[in-house]
Amino acid sequence: MQILKKYWLGVFIALLFTISGFLIYKKLHPKQLPPNLVMGIGRIDGDLININTKYAGRIEKLFVDEGNPIKKGQVVARLSNREYLAQKEAIEAQILARQKEIEVKKVELQITEETLPENVKKARSSLEVSKATLKELEKNIEALKKVVQQDEKDYERFKRLYEKQLIPLEKLERIKLKLDTDEDKLKALIEKKKQVLASIKAAESTLRQAKSTLKKIEALKKAILALEETIKALKAKEKQVNVVLDELNIKSPINGYVVDKVANEGEVIGAGMTVITAINPENLYLKMYVDTLYTGKIKIGDKAEIFLDAYPDKPISAVVVKVSKRAEFTPKEVAVREDRIQRVYAVHLKPVEPNPLLKLGLPAIGVISLDGKGLPKSLKELPEL
Repeated sequence: MQILKKYWLGVFIALLFTISGFLIYKKLHPKQLPPNLVMGIGRIDGDLININTKYAGRIEKLFVDEGNPIKKGQVVARLSNREYLAQKEAIEAQILARQKEIEVKKVELQITEETLPENVKKARSSLEVSKATLKELEKNIEALKKVVQQDEKDYERFKRLYEKQLIPLEKLERIKLKLDTDEDKLKALIEKKKQVLASIKAAESTLRQAKSTLKKIEALKKAILALEETIKALKAKEKQVNVVLDELNIKSPINGYVVDKVANEGEVIGAGMTVITAINPENLYLKMYVDTLYTGKIKIGDKAEIFLDAYPDKPISAVVVKVSKRAEFTPKEVAVREDRIQRVYAVHLKPVEPNPLLKLGLPAIGVISLDGKGLPKSLKELPEL
């Protein structure tokens, strides 16, 4: 103990020299990255999705905010458009009016189908009766004409006999009376024949009219069909308007979360304008940069690990999904192997499975294995960048 007290300063100095020598050696001989591994720094990136409008309208309600999770098919915003609502109401009113017209036409058709054929039947029956009466009259007229001709002969014969004083005047007068009576009957029949002919013409006209009115039945049927087609066309328009109104409910196309809220409630936005931007966590990837020394060696599908600063001992399994074919200048936050390297290539590492630890814009370190072996399990196994 006495010796230790006597030489403590020398021991301390020796210890300092030992520690300093170790640190100098470590500085001069830093931990080397295995030749089959490529390491780089980048940030978690992803393909943003603009959830936009298909039709113009005023934002009536926004149901999400920045950072909110969203599900596929979820309504994230609702627009209002009075023009389309007015169109829908107008179409509904037109459909109702056409339906009432159809009801009226169907009642009219029923009445027409019950009455018009009966009218035709009556007109035809009346015509047949008139023709039969005419036929009977013509027979009677022909018979009476013969009787009158005979009466005229008898009268001439009795007149000559009377002039010869072979018969009395009374007998001549009876013959004359019969001739006058038969002639009056013939005139009456001829007059009646004229009346029957007139009634036949009237009956034929009535029949023609009755037959023509039968066309009204077909006209009514066609009118009903036309109204039904009009209703179909109106319903098609109504369906189109309903589609537009449904599109005014802005729905999420993905499962993910809201990155940015672009529009606010009450704003009027045009067709195609963005309401919110969102991202699908399954599409997140690490975008890191490597220099030209490695780009030719890295292949699509190479195994990799992603390390987050907050979880250095929790590697996230990933694969190379993209190697940029165009060089770009070195971003400020990216370290490269040699300072003389001015241009680098972007490499995308996508997790094998979605990981809840990944967030858009989060810095991370990526390690790629060129042969699929030797991937580290902790950042402590790697040299510091």
